[in-house]
Amino acid sequence: MKTLLLSFATLICAVTAYAQPTKVILDTDLDSAVDDVGTMAILHNLADHGRLEILGIVVTSNDRYAPQCADAINHYFKRPTIPIGVEKGIPLKDVSKYTGEISRNFSHRLKAYGEAEDATRLYRSLLAGETDGAVVIVTVGHLTNLKHLIQSGPDEISELSGLELIRKKVKLWACMGGQFPEGKEANFYRPDPESTQIAVNTWPGRVIFSGWEIGNEIITGGPYLKKSIAPESPVYQAYRLFNDFSGRQSWDQSILLYLVSPEKYWDLGPKGNAVVYQDGSNTWKMDKNGQQQYLLPKMAAGEIAKVLDALMVGIYRPAF
Repeated sequence: MKTLLLSFATLICAVTAYAQPTKVILDTDLDSAVDDVGTMAILHNLADHGRLEILGIVVTSNDRYAPQCADAINHYFKRPTIPIGVEKGIPLKDVSKYTGEISRNFSHRLKAYGEAEDATRLYRSLLAGETDGAVVIVTVGHLTNLKHLIQSGPDEISELSGLELIRKKVKLWACMGGQFPEGKEANFYRPDPESTQIAVNTWPGRVIFSGWEIGNEIITGGPYLKKSIAPESPVYQAYRLFNDFSGRQSWDQSILLYLVSPEKYWDLGPKGNAVVYQDGSNTWKMDKNGQQQYLLPKMAAGEIAKVLDALMVGIYRPAF
């Protein structure tokens, strides 16, 4: 009887652990490429099935419609209250093939870029409000707003500095960026390599990188997406406007699979630290005590693409 009770207790603990969704802040440069939209679609699908909780969206972009587009996607997926943060006081441009039309044709709360929250304050507020070691920050763009968080000091939100908040509240930074073991990739060098240096070289905790080489071979957003998703979806419209479903590399979406199935889809490179130089290029310094690693392919790119396409259109299987 005692053994049976222990087994039952173990099962309950396992179910409870699985039932706790991973709390995620997404930091995205929602503008030039369309894989950011696919990433948001997957986040919402995983949230629908209790795997993730989306705490907030940080938009690291000077596209004037990017935060409204993010807001429209959140509204479409019935999460209209997700807070959105942007970098304040920067010159705005029209750089996207899809954000303007999405913001004009879909319901959303934000009427202008400036109505979004300040990204640094949003980061600090979200982290301060969570339990210790509970948050995963996912970045799929350049790292300007993350740098501002790191450099932020104590304020009325929290007596902790940005680095102290990260150390206390963040269990993982999942970063799409860089090229491994060495190379030069756009999120790291464009437009703000200084932010990459500061973020990568000073981060106080665990980091998993999904380098350019991971998503470059994984093509999604083609005919399968076109036939499988409603035209009334902002995801459909974004891919139509971007390249009319001609397919696109899945640089951004790939990192999400690590969050929900860390051992199924990827292997990990050696422990160490990414070293980022002034021009945004990077190399890898191995260190058995390092807290950083990068993804390595474990499955064929075509098989990963099928999984990501399915998640983008709203299909969910427990194996994910």
